[in-house]
Amino acid sequence: MMTTRLCFRKFGKAASAACLALLFAGGTVAADELPLVDGTQWTTSAPEVKKAYLIGLANAMQIDRAYQAESSRASADDFSLIAAKGMQGQTLDAASVTLDKWYAANPDRLQRPVVETIWFEMVVPGLKKNK
Repeated sequence: MMTTRLCFRKFGKAASAACLALLFAGGTVAADELPLVDGTQWTTSAPEVKKAYLIGLANAMQIDRAYQAESSRASADDFSLIAAKGMQGQTLDAASVTLDKWYAANPDRLQRPVVETIWFEMVVPGLKKNK
């Protein structure tokens, strides 16, 4: 299985793709302006915005899974497959509640990117549980 750091790096790329897709829907943005959503934005966002973020992230993962399925490079170590396994049984609403609770319990860590929080607070524990 891939190392946690490498897997997180792939997770970040998928999240960036989701953010990019959302940003292009709202206008043009230079590559160096692409934001990484952190707890500050998460905690101040409306529930609909939070859900849209999670849907975008889930869609990016589905696109990656479809691409990997068509590619000769597909393997059991692919990020989207690992993340899907770790998030098995989670709903968008449950993920949103988990994020809300984590940032509320850790107000000194609002700079932590949402994708990192998802990875370490949901995916990694889910992988251990779903072994």
